[in-house]
Amino acid sequence: MTAVDQPTSPVPAPASGRAAAFLRPRLGGMPRPFWVLWTGTLLNRLGTMVEPYLGLYLTTARDLSLRQAGVVLAVLGLGTVAGQLAGGALADRIGRRATLTLATLAAGAGLLALGHAQGMPAITAAALVTGMALDMWRPASAAIVADLIAPADRPRAFGLLFWATNLGFSAAMVAGGALAHAGYHWLFWIDALTCAVFGLLVWRAVPETRPDGAGGHEPGGFADVLRDRVMTAFVLICLVYTFVLMQYMTTMPLAMREHGLGPEAYGLVIAVNGVVIVTVQPLVGAWLSRRDHSLVLVGGFLLLGAGNLLTALATGVWAYAGAVAVGSLGEVVAAAVLQAVVSNLAPVHLRGRYNAVWGVAWSGGFLLAPLGGTQLLGYGAHVLWPVCAALAVGAAAAQLALAPAIRRRAAGD
Repeated sequence: MTAVDQPTSPVPAPASGRAAAFLRPRLGGMPRPFWVLWTGTLLNRLGTMVEPYLGLYLTTARDLSLRQAGVVLAVLGLGTVAGQLAGGALADRIGRRATLTLATLAAGAGLLALGHAQGMPAITAAALVTGMALDMWRPASAAIVADLIAPADRPRAFGLLFWATNLGFSAAMVAGGALAHAGYHWLFWIDALTCAVFGLLVWRAVPETRPDGAGGHEPGGFADVLRDRVMTAFVLICLVYTFVLMQYMTTMPLAMREHGLGPEAYGLVIAVNGVVIVTVQPLVGAWLSRRDHSLVLVGGFLLLGAGNLLTALATGVWAYAGAVAVGSLGEVVAAAVLQAVVSNLAPVHLRGRYNAVWGVAWSGGFLLAPLGGTQLLGYGAHVLWPVCAALAVGAAAAQLALAPAIRRRAAGD
C-alpha cells in the first residue's frame, strides 16, 4: 500500500480552536462601545449589595418592624418607577450617554444618604430619592444596545449584559452577606462607589449613540407607547412575572429568618441564582434566542412557577438553594428574549421611552413585591409561594395568548 493509500485518523482540533469555535457565535461581532457598557454593568453589579439586604438592614440595624420595612421597600420601588420614566424621556431627549452618567452618579449619592438616614421619615425620604436615581440608567443602557446592534444580534447582546449582571450579582451576594456582619455601612459605600465608576466609565469611553433625527424634536411620547396595545399587554405580563421573581430579593430573606437562617445563609442561597445564570446562560442563550420568543417566555415563566412551589417546601439552606436553582433556570430562559422583544417593538425615536415603560414592569414589581409579599408572608410561607406559582402560570397563559400579535409585528418588521 502506498503512502497516499494508507488510512489516516482524523486530527483533533486544538483546544484553542475549539474554544474559538465556542466563543465566536456568542461573543463575536460586538462593537467596542458595547463592551465598555458590558464592563461598566459588571462593575456596577459587583457592588449591588444594598437592595437585596435592605429588608434585613431595616429590621435589624434600624429596628423597623416588618410592615415598616415593607413600606420603605415599596417607597424605594415607587421611586424606581418614576426614575425609569424620567430616564426613558431623557435618553430620547438629551441622549443615552448623558442620561446614564447623570443617573449613576445620582444613585451613588442617594445610597450614601439612605445608609446614613435615621428614623422612619428620613429613611423613607432617602429611599424615595434613591429609588428615583437607582434605575434611571436602565432605559439609556437598553437604548444604547438597540442603537448599536442589529435586530438579529440583539438577543445575544442583551444576553451578554444579563450574564454580566448576574456574574457580578453572584459575587456581590456572597460578599454582601459577609460584610453585613462587619457593618452594613460597607454595603452602602461599595454600592455607591461602583455606581459612580459605571457612570464615569461610560462618559469617558462610550460616544453618544442616539441616531440622527431621533432627538428631542421628534414627535411622540409616552402616550404613543401606551397606545401600542401589544406593548402594553406585554408590559403587564412582565409586571406579574417580575412580582414573582422579586420575591427572591425581598421576602425570601425574611421567610428564611423564620427558619433560623440569617444573612450568611441567604447570601449563599441567593448566590445560586447568579451561579446558575453564569453557567447555564452561555450554553443555551444563543439557541433560545433563535426560537419563537413567546414560546421561550412561556417556558421560562412555568419554570419560575415550579421554583416557587419548591420554595414552599423548603426549611433548610440546601432546600432553599435547590428551589432557587429551578426558578433561576426560568429566569435564564425568559431573559434570553425579554428585552429583544421590547427593542423590536420600539420605533427608533422612542427607544428610550419604550424601554422605560417596560422598565416600569421591573420597578413596579420591585414596588409591589415587598408590599404584597410581606402581606402574604404574614399568613405564612405556605400561602406566599403557592400564590406566586399561580401568578407565574397565569403570566405564561397570557403570553401564549399574546404570541400571535408579537409574531405579526416581527413579520411586519
